[in-house]
Amino acid sequence: MKSYLNISIICFLFSCQVFCQKNTNDIKAKLDTDKHVLTIQQEIIFHNQSDSLLTKIYLHNWPNSFRDRKTPLSKRFVKDFRKDLYFAEPSERGFTIIKNLAINNNVNNFKEVKNQADIIEIKLNNNLKPNDSVKINATYQIKIPDAKFTNYGKTLDGYFLRFWYLTPAVYKNSWQLMSNLNIDDLYEDNTDFTISIDIPKPYVLESNLYKYTSDKKQFTNYYLVAKNKTDVILSISLKDKFKIYKTKSINIKTDIPQGNLTDSIAYKNLNRGLNFIKKYLGDYPHKEMFVDNVSRVKNSIIGASNIPKIVRPFEDELIWDLEMFKTIVSKYIANTTNFNLRKDYWFIYGLENYLLIEYINTYYPNKKLLGRFSNYWLLRSFNLAKLNINDKHHLLYQFNSRRFYDQSLETSADSLSNFNRKITSRYKAGLGFRYLKGFIGTTPFNDAIREFYLNQKNGSSSSDVFRKILTQKTDKDIEWFFNDFLNTSKKIDYTIDDVITEKDSFKVTLKNKRNITTPVLLYGLKDKKIQFKKWVTDVDSTKTINIAKGDFNRLALNYENLYPEHNTLDNWKSLEKKIFNKPLKFSLIKDVSDPYYNQLFYLPNVRYNFYNGLTLGVSIHNKPLIKRNLEFTLSPSYGTKSKTLAGSFNILYNQFFEETNIYRIGYGVQGVNLDYAPSLTYTSFVPYVNLIFKRKSLRDAGLEAIRAKLVHINKEVAPNQTQTEQDKYSVFSLSYVNNKLDMINEFGYSLGTEFAKNFSKAFVDVRFRALTSKNRQLDFRFYAGGFFNNNTTGNYFSFGLDRANDYLFELNYFGRSEASGIFSQQFIIAEGGFKSVLPVRFANQWMVSFNSSIGLWRWIEVYNDVAFLKNRNSNVYFAYNSGIRFNFVHRILELYFPLYSNNGWEVGQPNYGQRIRFTLTGNLDAIFNFIRRGFL
Repeated sequence: MKSYLNISIICFLFSCQVFCQKNTNDIKAKLDTDKHVLTIQQEIIFHNQSDSLLTKIYLHNWPNSFRDRKTPLSKRFVKDFRKDLYFAEPSERGFTIIKNLAINNNVNNFKEVKNQADIIEIKLNNNLKPNDSVKINATYQIKIPDAKFTNYGKTLDGYFLRFWYLTPAVYKNSWQLMSNLNIDDLYEDNTDFTISIDIPKPYVLESNLYKYTSDKKQFTNYYLVAKNKTDVILSISLKDKFKIYKTKSINIKTDIPQGNLTDSIAYKNLNRGLNFIKKYLGDYPHKEMFVDNVSRVKNSIIGASNIPKIVRPFEDELIWDLEMFKTIVSKYIANTTNFNLRKDYWFIYGLENYLLIEYINTYYPNKKLLGRFSNYWLLRSFNLAKLNINDKHHLLYQFNSRRFYDQSLETSADSLSNFNRKITSRYKAGLGFRYLKGFIGTTPFNDAIREFYLNQKNGSSSSDVFRKILTQKTDKDIEWFFNDFLNTSKKIDYTIDDVITEKDSFKVTLKNKRNITTPVLLYGLKDKKIQFKKWVTDVDSTKTINIAKGDFNRLALNYENLYPEHNTLDNWKSLEKKIFNKPLKFSLIKDVSDPYYNQLFYLPNVRYNFYNGLTLGVSIHNKPLIKRNLEFTLSPSYGTKSKTLAGSFNILYNQFFEETNIYRIGYGVQGVNLDYAPSLTYTSFVPYVNLIFKRKSLRDAGLEAIRAKLVHINKEVAPNQTQTEQDKYSVFSLSYVNNKLDMINEFGYSLGTEFAKNFSKAFVDVRFRALTSKNRQLDFRFYAGGFFNNNTTGNYFSFGLDRANDYLFELNYFGRSEASGIFSQQFIIAEGGFKSVLPVRFANQWMVSFNSSIGLWRWIEVYNDVAFLKNRNSNVYFAYNSGIRFNFVHRILELYFPLYSNNGWEVGQPNYGQRIRFTLTGNLDAIFNFIRRGFL
């Protein structure tokens, strides 16, 4: 065995030296499973493969990205509203301790790149000329982090290691430096590896390198070798979890659970999938493929494998087949090409999803998006239940693009929002491949992919090469794809503007509704069957074409959703004489838009307030799953307690902007009719304009907006009462809001003014929330408000200390007029923000308040408030209160227990239970926004 091993190693090293000038990486390592430390001696031969003279060399040191709270990875997690690494225990963290680093056997100084603890800069004593090489020796220890952060590190039964060693950065026109951001895109030069690692017994090691083992007394030595390789993965566990499938072409080594599938089914699907990939890309150049479960989990396409079986939409075989196929495609490409996935990811995204779409079209053409649930009686009438699996690509692209949250495919991967990186950009790239194939033809497109793959195997790869190959395969103009389609987030949107019937033909006018010109596909349909299709190019504004009459009665654009289009609702035109091109249809709750109908949706509506009781009704709206610019909602209801009719309406038109700092302007009008006190109703009529600014980055969370509205309120007056200025009034409100949401340090403020017939006022509200190094919350708020003039009587329009009067009817009070009882204890932080009810509750001149809350343990906090109130003909009143706050879910579910205030010690006073305040919101938008932070 030893002689065979030595001969193999000698041949391997000799072939590397003679036939290639690649980097080499020799690693000797030893694992300490008690301390979770890997001790490494490493020798790197780095070749300058550029035309530049190098004065420095950079090493990526990604194990050090888990070191502390200041690393790019930790900051990235905070942006994603993850605080697990930020507040990790020292035992959970990972880091690198470099004991020695030498260049050509001479000890050399090195330093970390500023603000990038996972990149090392080495200044060379002698400049490195093109085609010359340098030897780097390093002795260091790696503390292995907990795998809960990135799925790489210490696991429950061992270790799963990726990006665990020092590796030279790539020099390609400039140094391609990239910190670990948990997007698995480290760019390395192809390298020849020899690794010797000692693993204590009884642990076993599996890897994506060729492996030789030597059994020792207390440990096993693993010798790993590979040529022309990047990204060495090690799986170390107490038992061998990997299974080898010996397919007809290659061996698949994987730890992806097979579940209840039989071996015959697994082999059938694997052979089928590999043959399918081979047809498009050619032979896989290696004998074995390492397919780890972590890669499947981090790039799951269905997400159904971890759902309890009773509610899974798909059968086990389909889930296993598609997720295994997707993972194998990813490995197939990654193991044979070498892209800079931080900057040049679109081709890989496109190819992976294109192959997946083609595979599903071939073997699961009629499988529905909702799986078995599509046949359930309650769901089968929905258009969503009629969609096939592949329709999700266009659906989810539209879901994001209609909100103008999509980003160009040339946007750096670290700048993409999580939703775009994981879904929208991948799907748009895959649809882009289908677009090209449909336009230039299946044969030339697939030939271009195959030629590109065969030419790029095991070399440095670039999508520019694919562009050159594809251009040579067709005479059609495809510059639109590589320019606007890739480089911008411009939206494709065409419509059939007009159809004129002539003797033996139709004169069809197509209209381009946006600022990108691409080919458009026109269909002739009859009974939803395609009778003809025709590509039309150069529709930059409008274009009229003639089509011969035939056996079709409807025209449509992009009928098969071949390319990602912004709006497909106006892509249809009936050729029959009808009053309506698309008749009206009522559908339950929400659905995907039906292209054959104008849809209205009805949704059972249940609300509650103390005066109306449960309000039961129905909301009629025009809002499908994909957002529309013009939206309206009409919600009539009946109060079960008041025995009266109630309801609301809202009409909103959103105008989006792409080239300015303005994200959108919403023009709307809304109205409400509800009870505000027992047997007394109010009506509101509010025209409004909301101007929302764009975020600096889609990875930022927060809101910057200007809001203007004119609030008309008309309140019913109790019998024998005279209507006053408090019962019927109009207020113009203008406000500016700027909130910067952050997991660790959250800051926001708002400025507002209000003008009415008898008063005018202004206010400022500043809020700061932070988490301390001990994971305790600090919550501070400053509020100041004053009247410019106030000719009102009473305190209805005054500033409230412990409860805002809410005369604009903006706050979601369950019982807004209650002076006693449980609903009088509801707390919504506004104006003074006090929790205790004090002798002076209002200010009709000015008020300044400061609220603070300091964490004690988990969700238990202590609060303190102080305020100054000034009323006419009165001295300034100083108010204070303090107590305990149970902050279960911030601003959604909270409890306040007062302790001390101007009233004295409140705990010992009568009816203490009535002094307790609570926060509870039924606002679904607030709950949704809380959940979605860091993703959308």
